[in-house]
Amino acid sequence: MRLRLLDRYVLSELLYPFIFGIASFSSIFIASSMLFKLTQYMTKYGASGETIARLFMYSLPEVVNYTFPMSMLLASLMAFGKLSGSSEIVAMKSGGISYYRIVAPVLIVAFFVSMFSVVWAEKVVPAAKVQYGRILEYEIKKNTQRITYARRFDEEKGLMENITIEEFEKSHLARIQTAKQAYWENGSWRLEDGTVYTMNEAEGIKSTAKFKEQIIPLDVTPREISWEQKEPEEMTIRELREYISVLERQHQPTARQWCEIYMRISIPLASFFFAMIGAPLGTQKQRTSSSIGLGISIIVIFIYYAIMTLTTGLGKGGVMNPLLACIIPNLICLGAGVFLLQKKNA
Repeated sequence: MRLRLLDRYVLSELLYPFIFGIASFSSIFIASSMLFKLTQYMTKYGASGETIARLFMYSLPEVVNYTFPMSMLLASLMAFGKLSGSSEIVAMKSGGISYYRIVAPVLIVAFFVSMFSVVWAEKVVPAAKVQYGRILEYEIKKNTQRITYARRFDEEKGLMENITIEEFEKSHLARIQTAKQAYWENGSWRLEDGTVYTMNEAEGIKSTAKFKEQIIPLDVTPREISWEQKEPEEMTIRELREYISVLERQHQPTARQWCEIYMRISIPLASFFFAMIGAPLGTQKQRTSSSIGLGISIIVIFIYYAIMTLTTGLGKGGVMNPLLACIIPNLICLGAGVFLLQKKNA
């Protein structure tokens, strides 16, 4: 019972700085780069406030994903700085509780934050980036009038399956066509077993018409479609692996795609390793202020992302094994965390 009370007490000290970290680091990301881009889209392309607002919302998931590890580092630093400054860590150790046991609830929470972040990076971020790119390219830059989606694409057979085609007129969705299959024949795509939905901005679906076969004026060859893939950052891990298989059959380099897969896991796991570093760094004989904790966090974060930028750059360029390139920053954090924990437990 006493240890459960201890765990709740330690976690209560962790909660506020973690939320504060997400808010503060997100604000830094937004203020440093995002606001300038959004303002530029309004002045250069005349984007409406509603469009900019949606673009902003779709950019947040990626920002939040990067703030999880940073916030966990700041939270563990500030929480243990407060506990050690008021001599509560000393009192706990005097009561026979090891430093490892005191840190345990923080590491457990950090592990679950890492797992949540993995799911977030896989399920939320890619989908948000797709919508971000769609709004930017079509609604703001107006680079296309038709967007085509296909669940499966076979370049060699000239075949698409489960197709959805969205057609726009004057920045508004005018028609949606769906079809089970599409074949490339005589310089055009032949759709089979589909439905055409005519859209109205105010009423939604205005009319519906089914068809057995239809030729669409989509002058994009199977070869061109194979190179109009989403960016690796916009793909799920499953899509990345399928894309890698295609590239490997074509004897194309795949280091960039493998790095993207490994980064989807390594960056979220940084929450756990940052907690290993933050707790012992925050455990000082004198209570540290919030500004000192924030300063230490920024230094650690800068070193981590500097190393990550260097190693992943080498990995994407094929100079270093992609897996090794992506896990080196976390391995360094793991070694530093184990060393610091052992030192504080002595």
